[in-house]
Amino acid sequence: MKTLFAALVLAPLALAAPGLCHSNDSPLVDHVRTANQRFSDVAVAVAEGYAPIPCASGQQGGAMGVHYVNAAFLKDGVVDIAKPEAVMYEPSADGKMKLVAVEYIAFKGPAALEGQLFNFTGAPNRYGLDPFYELHVWAWKSNPAGHFSDNNPDVSCAFAKP
Repeated sequence: MKTLFAALVLAPLALAAPGLCHSNDSPLVDHVRTANQRFSDVAVAVAEGYAPIPCASGQQGGAMGVHYVNAAFLKDGVVDIAKPEAVMYEPSADGKMKLVAVEYIAFKGPAALEGQLFNFTGAPNRYGLDPFYELHVWAWKSNPAGHFSDNNPDVSCAFAKP
Protein backbone atom coordinates (compact mmCIF):
# COMPACT_ATOMS: atom_id res chain seq x y z
CA MET A 1 0.00 0.00 0.00
CA LYS A 2 2.74 2.49 0.90
CA THR A 3 4.46 1.72 -2.43
CA LEU A 4 1.29 2.62 -4.33
CA PHE A 5 0.92 5.79 -2.23
CA ALA A 6 4.53 6.73 -2.98
CA ALA A 7 4.07 6.10 -6.70
CA LEU A 8 0.89 8.13 -6.96
CA VAL A 9 1.49 10.97 -4.51
CA LEU A 10 5.17 11.35 -3.65
CA ALA A 11 6.90 10.38 -6.90
CA PRO A 12 5.66 13.43 -8.83
CA LEU A 13 7.22 15.63 -6.12
CA ALA A 14 10.58 13.90 -6.40
CA LEU A 15 10.57 14.12 -10.19
CA ALA A 16 9.97 17.87 -10.07
CA ALA A 17 13.52 18.61 -8.93
CA PRO A 18 16.59 16.73 -10.12
CA GLY A 19 19.35 16.15 -7.57
CA LEU A 20 18.50 17.32 -4.09
CA CYS A 21 14.93 17.77 -2.96
CA HIS A 22 14.09 21.35 -2.05
CA SER A 23 11.76 22.98 0.44
CA ASN A 24 9.08 23.64 -2.16
CA ASP A 25 8.79 19.84 -2.36
CA SER A 26 8.85 19.13 1.37
CA PRO A 27 10.07 21.41 4.14
CA LEU A 28 10.89 18.31 6.24
CA VAL A 29 13.53 17.22 3.71
CA ASP A 30 15.31 20.57 4.06
CA HIS A 31 15.02 20.48 7.87
CA VAL A 32 16.52 16.98 7.97
CA ARG A 33 19.36 18.01 5.62
CA THR A 34 20.20 21.06 7.72
CA ALA A 35 20.08 19.14 11.01
CA ASN A 36 22.25 16.27 9.75
CA GLN A 37 24.66 17.70 7.18
CA ARG A 38 27.55 16.82 9.51
CA PHE A 39 27.11 13.17 8.50
CA SER A 40 28.40 13.87 4.98
CA ASP A 41 31.65 12.59 6.52
CA VAL A 42 31.06 8.99 7.63
CA ALA A 43 33.77 9.44 10.28
CA VAL A 44 31.44 11.86 12.08
CA ALA A 45 28.75 9.18 12.24
CA VAL A 46 31.25 6.69 13.67
CA ALA A 47 32.49 9.25 16.22
CA GLU A 48 28.87 9.82 17.32
CA GLY A 49 28.33 6.12 18.02
CA TYR A 50 26.91 4.84 14.72
CA ALA A 51 28.01 1.40 13.50
CA PRO A 52 27.48 -0.11 10.03
CA ILE A 53 25.21 -2.98 9.13
CA PRO A 54 25.27 -4.65 5.69
CA CYS A 55 23.97 -2.83 2.64
CA ALA A 56 20.21 -3.29 2.27
CA SER A 57 18.71 -3.73 -1.18
CA GLY A 58 15.07 -4.10 -2.14
CA GLN A 59 13.24 -7.01 -3.67
CA GLN A 60 11.73 -4.69 -6.30
CA GLY A 61 15.12 -3.19 -7.14
CA GLY A 62 17.06 -0.28 -5.80
CA ALA A 63 18.47 -0.13 -2.31
CA MET A 64 18.60 1.75 0.97
CA GLY A 65 22.38 1.61 1.17
CA VAL A 66 24.60 0.89 4.15
CA HIS A 67 22.90 1.86 7.40
CA TYR A 68 25.05 3.21 10.21
CA VAL A 69 22.88 2.61 13.27
CA ASN A 70 23.10 4.23 16.69
CA ALA A 71 21.96 1.61 19.22
CA ALA A 72 21.54 4.19 22.00
CA PHE A 73 19.10 6.20 19.87
CA LEU A 74 17.18 3.02 19.00
CA LYS A 75 16.64 2.39 22.72
CA ASP A 76 15.92 5.92 23.97
CA GLY A 77 12.37 6.14 22.57
CA VAL A 78 12.92 9.72 21.36
CA VAL A 79 12.44 10.96 17.81
CA ASP A 80 14.87 13.86 17.34
CA ILE A 81 15.43 15.36 13.89
CA ALA A 82 19.15 15.89 14.65
CA LYS A 83 19.66 12.37 16.06
CA PRO A 84 18.37 9.86 13.50
CA GLU A 85 18.51 6.23 14.55
CA ALA A 86 20.29 5.40 11.27
CA VAL A 87 22.36 7.31 8.73
CA MET A 88 22.41 5.82 5.22
CA TYR A 89 25.30 5.81 2.77
CA GLU A 90 25.75 4.56 -0.77
CA PRO A 91 29.11 2.82 -1.28
CA SER A 92 31.05 3.94 -4.34
CA ALA A 93 33.59 2.15 -6.54
CA ASP A 94 36.47 4.03 -4.90
CA GLY A 95 35.42 2.79 -1.44
CA LYS A 96 34.00 6.10 -0.27
CA MET A 97 30.61 6.32 1.41
CA LYS A 98 28.22 8.97 0.10
CA LEU A 99 25.50 10.22 2.44
CA VAL A 100 22.09 9.69 0.82
CA ALA A 101 19.44 9.57 3.57
CA VAL A 102 18.62 9.11 7.24
CA GLU A 103 16.13 6.85 8.96
CA TYR A 104 14.09 7.52 12.07
CA ILE A 105 12.81 4.51 14.03
CA ALA A 106 10.29 4.34 16.87
CA PHE A 107 8.91 1.31 18.70
CA LYS A 108 5.77 3.15 19.87
CA GLY A 109 3.32 4.71 17.52
CA PRO A 110 1.85 5.83 15.45
CA ALA A 111 4.95 7.99 15.09
CA ALA A 112 5.46 11.18 13.10
CA LEU A 113 8.10 13.84 12.47
CA GLU A 114 6.88 17.34 11.60
CA GLY A 115 3.54 15.81 10.61
CA GLN A 116 5.02 13.12 8.34
CA LEU A 117 3.74 9.73 9.52
CA PHE A 118 6.17 6.83 9.85
CA ASN A 119 5.59 3.50 8.07
CA PHE A 120 4.79 0.45 10.20
CA THR A 121 6.93 -2.69 9.94
CA GLY A 122 5.51 -5.76 11.67
CA ALA A 123 7.31 -8.75 13.07
CA PRO A 124 8.83 -11.01 12.09
CA ASN A 125 10.90 -8.82 9.77
CA ARG A 126 14.25 -9.11 8.00
CA TYR A 127 15.91 -6.97 10.67
CA GLY A 128 15.02 -9.28 13.57
CA LEU A 129 13.39 -6.39 15.41
CA ASP A 130 10.11 -6.14 17.30
CA PRO A 131 7.39 -4.32 15.34
CA PHE A 132 8.47 -0.73 14.68
CA TYR A 133 7.68 2.51 12.87
CA GLU A 134 10.22 3.97 10.44
CA LEU A 135 10.69 7.00 8.27
CA HIS A 136 13.36 7.25 5.59
CA VAL A 137 14.18 10.78 4.47
CA TRP A 138 16.09 11.00 1.18
CA ALA A 139 17.62 14.43 1.80
CA TRP A 140 20.89 14.08 -0.12
CA LYS A 141 19.91 11.92 -3.09
CA SER A 142 16.72 12.44 -5.03
CA ASN A 143 14.43 9.42 -4.95
CA PRO A 144 12.08 8.86 -7.91
CA ALA A 145 9.92 6.70 -5.59
CA GLY A 146 9.41 9.64 -3.20
CA HIS A 147 11.16 11.54 -0.42
CA PHE A 148 9.99 9.07 2.25
CA SER A 149 10.11 5.73 0.42
CA ASP A 150 12.09 2.88 1.90
CA ASN A 151 14.14 1.99 -1.20
CA ASN A 152 15.63 4.25 -3.82
CA PRO A 153 15.79 2.80 -7.35
CA ASP A 154 18.86 5.00 -8.00
CA VAL A 155 20.88 3.55 -5.07
CA SER A 156 22.99 0.40 -5.40
CA CYS A 157 24.82 -2.00 -3.11
CA ALA A 158 27.11 -3.06 -6.00
CA PHE A 159 30.23 -1.65 -4.33
CA ALA A 160 29.39 -2.65 -0.75
CA LYS A 161 32.03 -4.61 1.09
CA PRO A 162 30.81 -7.86 2.64
